[in-house]
Amino acid sequence: MDIDPTTESNQVDLWQIDRFVASLTSLSERTVEAYRTDLRMFAEFTTRMNINDPSSVNRTNVRRYVAHLSTRQYAQRSIARKIASIRRYFRWALRHDVADTDPTLGVQVSGGTGRLPKVLDRRDLEHLLEPADDPEEPLWRRRRDDAVLELLYGSGLRVAELCSLDRSSLDLDHHALRVWGKGSKERRIPIGEPACDAVAAWCEIRHEAAPSESGDALFTNERGRRLTSRDVRRILDRRSATPTHPHALRHTFATHLLDGGADLRAVQELLGHADVATTQRYTHVSKERLTAAYRQSHPRA
Repeated sequence: MDIDPTTESNQVDLWQIDRFVASLTSLSERTVEAYRTDLRMFAEFTTRMNINDPSSVNRTNVRRYVAHLSTRQYAQRSIARKIASIRRYFRWALRHDVADTDPTLGVQVSGGTGRLPKVLDRRDLEHLLEPADDPEEPLWRRRRDDAVLELLYGSGLRVAELCSLDRSSLDLDHHALRVWGKGSKERRIPIGEPACDAVAAWCEIRHEAAPSESGDALFTNERGRRLTSRDVRRILDRRSATPTHPHALRHTFATHLLDGGADLRAVQELLGHADVATTQRYTHVSKERLTAAYRQSHPRA
């Protein structure tokens, strides 16, 4: 039997999803929105099963939802994330008397093997960081792109962190940078010599591309507005010999540090990871690279 859309919406409101996501103060806006979407999907699914509130959900319902997502060909990692969202919601719901039990207990969903981060090789990096001179390219754009890419690789910034940088974030005299990461957490990170030089060179002529209306934004686009993630992607599209995502520079930064013997905890701090488990995936990349180098180079490998 079909359910009236208005009735379905009212029943979903019983979940108090807005109240739940308002409690996620330490997460980024994008992550909070993902929680909201995941929970609304599950609430709407249970409503179609004539379950009107979170207290009526049981473990069988959750398992049926997993099966439902599988039949709709969701990736295993996506299913695992959605169930993790539901699990976190019910922990909150128990604390705030929105639900009586946690129906996710005992429900196990494999996240799959996952994909290891892509690491750029030396040739890819040379194309990005040391491109051939283009006499038709404006000097301001060449210098801006140099600075953007040197910071992404040299300091391992997230794209959103780079785009949000202000000139006041810089401390070039001490080769350092102040960054606001996920959850509005501030961290101070070092800047290498090449990145310092590239940023200083850009700052010398920034006024040619950035009008006064752009305020304190460190990097601006062709329209004089603060650089966006899409602008950064365009920079890589122009520079890269092969299709490359901006996050690959962050992956490469972390992997090269571990290849060079950096401490895992130090890399965690530099990347701004809340959990060292997130950083540990780079150790797998580093070990694979060392194993591949051994097999290719040693005569008795």
